[in-house]
Parts: sequence; structure tokens; C-alpha cells
Amino acid sequence: MPGTDNDEQARKTAETLTYQPGFGNEHSSEATPGALPQGRNSPQRAPLGLYAEQLSGTAFTEPRHTNRRSWLYRIRPSAAHPPFTRVDNGGLRGAPFTETVPDPNRLRWNPLPEPPAGTDFLAGLWTLGGNGDATQRTGMAIHLYAANSSMTDRVFSDADGELLIVPERGGLLLRTEFGLLRAEPGHVALIPRGIRFRVELLDATARGYVCENYGRPFVLPDLGPIGANGLANARDFLAPVAAYEDREGPVQVVNKFCGNLWAATYDHSPLDVVAWHGNHVPYVYDLRRFNVLGTISYDHPDPSIFTVLTSPSDTPGLAGVDFVVFAPRWLVGEDTFRPPYFHRNVMSEYMGLIEGAYDAKTAGEGGFVPGGGSLHNMMSAHGPDRETFDRASAAELRPQKIDDGLAFMFETRWPVTLTGQAAGAGHLQAGYDGVWQGLERHYRP
Repeated sequence: MPGTDNDEQARKTAETLTYQPGFGNEHSSEATPGALPQGRNSPQRAPLGLYAEQLSGTAFTEPRHTNRRSWLYRIRPSAAHPPFTRVDNGGLRGAPFTETVPDPNRLRWNPLPEPPAGTDFLAGLWTLGGNGDATQRTGMAIHLYAANSSMTDRVFSDADGELLIVPERGGLLLRTEFGLLRAEPGHVALIPRGIRFRVELLDATARGYVCENYGRPFVLPDLGPIGANGLANARDFLAPVAAYEDREGPVQVVNKFCGNLWAATYDHSPLDVVAWHGNHVPYVYDLRRFNVLGTISYDHPDPSIFTVLTSPSDTPGLAGVDFVVFAPRWLVGEDTFRPPYFHRNVMSEYMGLIEGAYDAKTAGEGGFVPGGGSLHNMMSAHGPDRETFDRASAAELRPQKIDDGLAFMFETRWPVTLTGQAAGAGHLQAGYDGVWQGLERHYRP
């Protein structure tokens, strides 16, 4: 529980972490000198009595520029475990989502209710909805989490997809097979498919969002005419250095597989990787380092200009899921309605708020608040609410710095179908459509 010696130790540990920079790099690290073999991946005898093991995030034969794999040198091989058995899913669900039909209405939720005492990250996961099919490696899922306890004596991994964790309240210490990451509100952490990790809290409570990407792994978007620089810079993504647990005793290992949770009790910690190299690795990224680009003449650019990461599909330019951030930025457009414009989109948009306010939505009670979220499925009309429209239409167009908010969006090619628990949630706002009431007729021919 928060406030214990373990939590204090997690905070102290998080303050001392070092990282390796660079998204998609061929990283390498060893916690003990000499643990990483040189010149080959799988020598007859791995150094220091370790076991050599490859973790493949993509098929062996995928092109080199998309291939993801890492070699791990561990105290025990991953194969040394008892059978997995089904355990209760709690609030976690997986695609295909069939509990409800896709809903064309605009929807908005308040933050998750506070969880019962003793709720850790895994127990606090709550699925809002998604699309595709985890068994076919297509689509995505939107989860939220609320926790007040660190994970102890258990570890989680997701065979269905990679996890993009977006903290909104409370810092996290992520202990992974590859080492440790610290993720605070304003950061995102990316845990690739199949990597085991444990979440320890750095504060009394933690809350946030998770995008589970079933499709192709996230990459940095191509920049096209922007050129060689801008948006999220590869060097600002930080991978861990090797750090292992040499721990005997029972540890529950929970695996999400084809939408369900399965668990086995190991007699040791599986976070026992002493050295590793490869490019299938976890990262943490500070969203405030996003290099925002925008107009310096007129009009509001399309929100694609704010894409941090994208999961490509078989159609060029059409993402399985994009992760978009609305970071602090200057607005200077002349004769321009500066908030995001009224819009209907072939993509489906889920938006969350990390801090402050979003410039197209009114905050406050019953509005769009940190920890809440809105869903605008494909072709649903949306845009600034009436209060925002009135204010922006009459504003003096001086240079304006937006620095009091940090919002994001999961944008996906397919409609998001809700889970039953999201469709019937007590924190689903009633009357969301009302924010656009009062947008009166002004045209008088």
C-alpha cells in the first residue's frame, strides 16, 4: 500500500534512473560486466551461466526496417514455468467487442471512480472499447486505469498487443524485463507486445489511460514536406538500461492472451534479464519535448500535424491507430478561427485530458476534465462547444500561448465499439450533445 517502505524505495529508485536515447535503435545493455556475448547471439555457453533467448515482436522474415526483436540473457529461460490457467478478467476486455453495437452518438465520460483500497495497476484496468480482433492482430482497445497500490509479487504481459500508457495522475515506476522506466503525468510509456513488467506507484494514487495496439508496432510518422526534423524526435525516446531481479519465491505472472487473462505462479521473478540487445524494447517519452508545428499565416492545420506515434496499416497514410498530443504551443494565425474547427472525420477519435483545459472544450464540472474522455466515432459531427465558439469568434487575434493544458487523442481507422460497462457507466455524462446547443443561426439573406 502507498506509504510503505516499498513505495519509498520505489521513489528513491525512480530518482536515480539512467536511460539510452533513440527510438528504434539497436540498443544494448548489461547489468553485470561481461554478461553480453560479443560477436554472436547464442554462443555454446552464454556468459556467466546465463540463458540466451530471443524475443520476436515481428515475424522473422519481415523487412529489416520493420523487424523487431531482442536477445535476452537471463538467469532462467522463460520456458521454465508451470501451466497457465484462466483467471478473472476484472474490468479488462479484448477485441472483438460484441457486447454493444457501434454507437454514432458523441459520448463523454467523467474520470473513473476511485477504486477500492488495495487496487493495483492490473486490477485497476477498465476497458472502454475498441475495434478489430486481437486474434488477427488488427485494431486497438482503449483502457483506463485507477490504482492505489503497487503491484507486489505479480507481473503482467500482453501477448495481444503493445501498450501505450498515458499517466494523468500519479507517477509510475515500471519494472520491465529490460530495466526500469519512470513515467510521470506528461510522459507516455510504451511497452511492446509480450514484454513482462510490474507497476509500482510513486504517489498515493495513480490514474490514466492505455492504448492497446493490436496491429503493427508504433513508429514515428514520416515527415514528408516537413523535412528531416520536427514533431517527436527519436532521441527524446528513452530506453532502459539492464536491471534484473534475482529473486526466489512465488510470483504470479499474468498474461493477456486473445482477450482473456491467464496466470501461473512461478518460483522466481521473470524479470531476471542480466543483459540484452535489440530493438524490441520499452520506452518512455516526455510529451513536453514534442516539437509542435503549426500555421504562421492563416487557418488551423489538420490535427495530423500533432501525431507522436502511428501504427501503419495496409493502406498508406491510413493508420490502425495514431497517438496525437495537443501540447503547449503558440497560436498566431491571422483572420483565423484558432480553436480546432467543426469537423466530420472518417477516422474515430477518443480524446483524453492530462492536465489543464483543452482549447476547444469547456472545462469545469460536467465538462471535459483531466482523467475524463470523449469519443467521436467516424463521421460524427463535432468541434468547439458554443462557449468556445463565441469566445474565439470575438477574440482579439494577438499572439496567444496555450500553456495551461495537455490533451491527447487515440485516432483509429475503425469505429470504436463500447464495452457494456462503458455504455452503462455511472460516469458517462448525460446530455453531452447539449454543449453544441445555442449555436444560433447568423445567416440572414
